Amino acid sequence: MTLAGCALNVGKQPPLILPHQLTGAAQGTVQMRIRSSQSSGERLSQTKSMVLQDPDLPPKPISRHRRNQSQHNIGGAGAAETLVVLKGEYLNKAKISDGGKKLRKNWASTWVVLETDKLLFYKESKQEALTNLKPGCSPDAVDLCGAVVEWTTERSSRKNVVQITTSSGSEFLLQADNYPTICKWHDAIKSTADNLSKGAGGQASGKPGIQRANSTEYLPRHGLPSKTLSLPKPAPDSPCTKEPEHRRSLIFKSSKLTYSMSDSADKNGVKNRLKKFISRRPSMKTLQEKGIIKDRVFGCHLLALCEREGTTVPKFVRQCVEAVEKRGLEADGIYRVSGNLATIQKLRFLVDQEEEFNLDDSQWEDIHVVTGALKLFFRELPEPLFPFPLFELFVEAIKTKAGKQKVQAIKKLVLQLPKPNQDTMRVLFRHLRKILTCSLKNLMSTQGISIVFGPTLMWPELDCGNMAVNMVYQNQIVEFILIESPEIFGLEKM
Repeated sequence: MTLAGCALNVGKQPPLILPHQLTGAAQGTVQMRIRSSQSSGERLSQTKSMVLQDPDLPPKPISRHRRNQSQHNIGGAGAAETLVVLKGEYLNKAKISDGGKKLRKNWASTWVVLETDKLLFYKESKQEALTNLKPGCSPDAVDLCGAVVEWTTERSSRKNVVQITTSSGSEFLLQADNYPTICKWHDAIKSTADNLSKGAGGQASGKPGIQRANSTEYLPRHGLPSKTLSLPKPAPDSPCTKEPEHRRSLIFKSSKLTYSMSDSADKNGVKNRLKKFISRRPSMKTLQEKGIIKDRVFGCHLLALCEREGTTVPKFVRQCVEAVEKRGLEADGIYRVSGNLATIQKLRFLVDQEEEFNLDDSQWEDIHVVTGALKLFFRELPEPLFPFPLFELFVEAIKTKAGKQKVQAIKKLVLQLPKPNQDTMRVLFRHLRKILTCSLKNLMSTQGISIVFGPTLMWPELDCGNMAVNMVYQNQIVEFILIESPEIFGLEKM
């Protein structure tokens, strides 16, 4: 065609090239797209495109593109999908998991905005406008790449609930009372998440794919298009999807057996170590001889304590009695008033450690601390000063009406006591009679002393009776012995 002919054809339809005018090779591989001008509603295209045809597939209809639109798309799969963006709307939101850690479910109305790759949560609609103005107003963003979006009825009792599980393990719930509204959001979020997941999978190699013109299919870069063989999915109950029951039971049994064997081995090892430790442990006598373990004074049996000290009256009892008679006979409410408990415990610790102490020291200046320690010593005896086997006999003796018979019955029981009990009881009641000689100044009477020392010196082995009745008898027995102590113990009358 000459230059003059081209000039004459400016603005007119280009001449048609018929198939028989091409060579045989060109006819098989190249097809000229010819636009027909018969449809008046279509705009004539003045461009020609070369389209690669798949010889195994039937020709597809050619879509009508605008003049400035390219028919060869270079990019990933995400470029061919329609991106969905939803403007803000108020939905109910609850975050139930953060990175796999369960959270307490708290529903809150939230302004939700869906962007191309993430979901934004604003506290209110005004915050969206302030986001670009104030840096502190940034919303909570949820990355939808790899997220799973599904309806749920198990996570909440509300209706129309959508669950979003992100790739990081966080879980969110969205809810709206209007079903079309939440359905619209469900479809949009799910579509966005699916498109992002496909795009991430398609570009894993880092090389863009070549898309066939006017289609969403990809041609592999290395050669012919790959063909995928689609197999039918097995039924949920088919043997292909289920692990055999016998195999599962064998795995469970073997794991249980392994665990039980290791557990039993650990237990046997602990038992063996304990046996070796016990067999090598020195005896109590050896530890006492070395001074590692010292016998206590408080809480020690009276017979054992006196035997250890080589006396019939504990040394601590004699020290307390001497200190009170030296500077406390005229103290108001002696034995009735309590001393400082912390100081009493400090004195007890020193006595138990068998350390040297002096009750005349300034730290024991309060005489009520000394009397409180003496009462604590008698209360903590494993067996009281009046032994358990004789408790009921003392109660029966105090019920005797005749005075002389009562004195003889009580005296007979006292003489049946072990020697340490008799001597300690004699020292104590002689001391208490001295307290009564100063009753005008210390305001203590026989009844007051018996109320203090009744439950301290005797109690039943088993609290099977009435506690109030026992306490009455305890007080009566101590008061009677205190009054009749010259006859019972052979003490001097005052």
